[in-house]
Amino acid sequence: MKLLMSLGAVIALSLASGSGVARAAGCDAIGSVRFICDQIGPEDLVAVPASEWVLTSGMQANGAIRAVNVRDKSTTVLFPSPASTDRQNKKLYASCPGPIGSEGDRFRAHGLYLRPGPNALHTLFVVHHGDRESIEVFELNARAKPPALTWIGCTVAPDPLGLNSVVGLADGGFITTNFLPRGGDTAARERMMAGGINGEVWEWHTSTGWQKVPGSELAGANGLEISKDGKTLYIGAWGSQSFVRLSRGQTPVKKDSVPVGFRLDNLRWAPDGTLIAAGQGGVAPTQTSNVVKINPATLKVQEFVRHPGIEGFGVTTGAIQVAKELWLGSVRGDRIAIFPLVQSAQSR
Repeated sequence: MKLLMSLGAVIALSLASGSGVARAAGCDAIGSVRFICDQIGPEDLVAVPASEWVLTSGMQANGAIRAVNVRDKSTTVLFPSPASTDRQNKKLYASCPGPIGSEGDRFRAHGLYLRPGPNALHTLFVVHHGDRESIEVFELNARAKPPALTWIGCTVAPDPLGLNSVVGLADGGFITTNFLPRGGDTAARERMMAGGINGEVWEWHTSTGWQKVPGSELAGANGLEISKDGKTLYIGAWGSQSFVRLSRGQTPVKKDSVPVGFRLDNLRWAPDGTLIAAGQGGVAPTQTSNVVKINPATLKVQEFVRHPGIEGFGVTTGAIQVAKELWLGSVRGDRIAIFPLVQSAQSR
């Protein structure tokens, strides 16, 4: 069956005159769009398998890793938190200088990736900005209510990499995107937004260290996903507004690209084996939240959402499917936006 957005969810039902921004009183719904408020820059979202929890990152001052309950919509801060613990795996992450210290409002949790494990013990990889630019690794105990995080290690990024998204690998290594190298000026960002190549994808293993993924040079390498067999990477090229499919471990490298018409930010697998791609369309002050579904085999793109900016939310940076809903996050928002999904009779 094909999942389609209901018309009422795609169109803004309440617009401020001339601003292109949907407004709501407090945390009230706007038509069929509902909200989970009291968040801090929930840039990325990931569902915990076989559970009632969604994890969110925090990309503003005092940001945090949070767990949101799907049923009652309650939110719990998992890290930094007195409830979290440390247990460094010095075999896998020997180069890590130690746990994150007290960073205060400098802590930023950016891209998230949850690698499922047995007995509801999963591995969470987090792109971290703060006193160090790094990938932080946690054990997530999903048997606890709410889930519990134990920090187990990190890898500090070499200069000038500016990390964005990450996918975790079976051996404790990871692959991550260099979206916008640190130390650049305004002109560097403008060149990237015009489609100029400025970054790439990197792979790290404890035995080999940091290595550039061949053929991964892109304009604003942003969102990232990986195929189940590990042979293909899927990348959001934010600067060129395109979706890229890239072979991994293959010579010669095979690279395919398709335009999506908006600045593609985060990528997530959908239950039907397609990819949910979310990002920003247009330019301020009339930007839109855009969500599409992409078939990884055919690269066919199907639109789900094109919605005006929402006061308190802005526009989306990531989306996941939760049952018959789309949950959208935003780097500048104080809330998660929930859009309904409806089943149509049309077969795939």
